[in-house]
This record gives sequence, C-alpha cells and structure tokens, in this order.
Amino acid sequence: MIGLRRSRGTLTAVRDETASVLLRILDEREDELNSHLRHVAGLVHEVAAEVGLTGDRLEILTRAAECHDIGKVAIPDDVLQKPGPLDEGEWELMRRHTVIGERILAAAPSMLPVARVVRSCHERWDGRGYPDGLPGPQIPVESRLIFICDAFDAMVADRPYRDALEPERALEELRRNSGSQFDPELTEVVCETVGPTAAAARGRRSLRLVPAISG
Repeated sequence: MIGLRRSRGTLTAVRDETASVLLRILDEREDELNSHLRHVAGLVHEVAAEVGLTGDRLEILTRAAECHDIGKVAIPDDVLQKPGPLDEGEWELMRRHTVIGERILAAAPSMLPVARVVRSCHERWDGRGYPDGLPGPQIPVESRLIFICDAFDAMVADRPYRDALEPERALEELRRNSGSQFDPELTEVVCETVGPTAAAARGRRSLRLVPAISG
C-alpha cells in the first residue's frame, strides 16, 4: 500500500511538471489563452466536487482542463487571433487542435489519460461535435464537463469580435443549448454552481459518482 501511494504521488508530480512546462510554452505564445485555461480549470474543479469526482480522476480532469487547448500552439496567429468569423477552411484548421493536443500530451506516458479527455473536449451531446462525432454517453464525462465550463468562460470574456456577456446571460445560453451541445444534467450542475442559487442547490442535490473515463 505504501508503494502504491508513492507511485501515485510520483505520477501526480510528473503530470504536474509536464502540465507546467506545456502551460509555460503556451504562455510564451498566447498569455490570454493560458489565462482562459486556468479559469476553466478552476471552474471545472469546483463543479467536479458536486458530482463526486475525487482522487486520481479529479487530478486527471484538472490537468485536462488546464491543457485542453494546448493544441492551439500549432494554429497560425492569423487564425487564432482573427477579429471576425472564421471561414470554412479556417474552421477546419481550428477543429484539428483537439487531435494535435492529444498527440502532444500522449508523448508523455503519464499524460495518456489526460490526452484521451482532451481529444473529446469539443464533442457535442447531439453527436455533431469533433473530432469523432461521439454522441452523448459515449463522450467521456470529464470531456463533457470541460466543454461546458470552456463555453461559459469564453462567453464571459471579451473576444476580438464581440464584448463579454454578463454571467446571467451566459448561463441562459448554456441552458438554451442543453441537450444539443451540452450534457443536460452536467449543464444544470454547472449553472447551479455558478449561479446565485448555488449554495441552496448544493444542499438539495444528492451527489453521485459519475462513470469512468472511456477508453
């Protein structure tokens, strides 16, 4: 048992160091994107407690949230920072970032579980996401949660092509797209955690352990 604790501790430390190096690289390239990743990771960590994710799964989830856009290091600046809507060719390039991120992370064996989550962070509940078009329950729960928190943080931040939304409006948008883009149950957990009724909702909700990471 002691040896197992030590190996888990070592694995966590390796993941921490790997994530720190990757985030430092991203910070040198695009500091605003790095800030976004840290905001998403903070929100994901808070919501994860509400659905019973703990231990190794929580650590993997947090690392995946921190690194879910790491593949954007390979996207040209004129696409990544474009002040208007992307054309179809640019979107095709942008949609590759999850697979690129998976390849980058999978180069470190300790990050393989994180890489699997990152690959699916833009899959939609209705199966119209990318890169694999996975529907609903086939998407890793961790990826579903990151997708929702990523969308919320993106909406409440200024973008070159639009002003930030008020948090209340962003929550409305999450609920409006619940069941199409987003896992309905997890969407409600995120909205209750972020929204003004979070404290009361936490008291009413019975916690459950979500299914394991796919793959």
